[in-house]
Amino acid sequence: MLKKIDEHFVSLLTRICIPLVRFSFFVVYFYFGLLKVIGVSPAEAIVKELWSHTLPFIPFHAFLMFFGFFEMLIGIIFLIPGKERLALYLLIPHMITTFGPLVLLPQFTWKGFMIPTLAGHYIIKNVILIALGIGVASNIGEFRAKVALRKAT
Repeated sequence: MLKKIDEHFVSLLTRICIPLVRFSFFVVYFYFGLLKVIGVSPAEAIVKELWSHTLPFIPFHAFLMFFGFFEMLIGIIFLIPGKERLALYLLIPHMITTFGPLVLLPQFTWKGFMIPTLAGHYIIKNVILIALGIGVASNIGEFRAKVALRKAT
């Protein structure tokens, strides 16, 4: 009896895992992007500091709007079936930008060696998003079919 319950439970988790991950990407990216667009993001100070070190020739407000809309776009694309690959490709430059402050702005992200500030914690947790992105990528239809074919031969 317990084995049957476990099998049903694992089957349910298998069915909902990728849709739930995709929806979670939408919530995080759309919401954080929206906060930037409407000018209430708690990350605005660190974004402004990163901007001043990398792209000061672009007006900050324009940069912040672009970055916010870019995040919202990533979130929306994760909701569209069959467009995961595009969302993942957009995720790569976003993650590079997001991790930038760990190197470029250590005064904002580290209290000491390997001791992050709250902003550092916020950035480091993006490792989870990278892992989830890899999970989504590994379940893209064509890729999954190729792996199954290789295992069968």
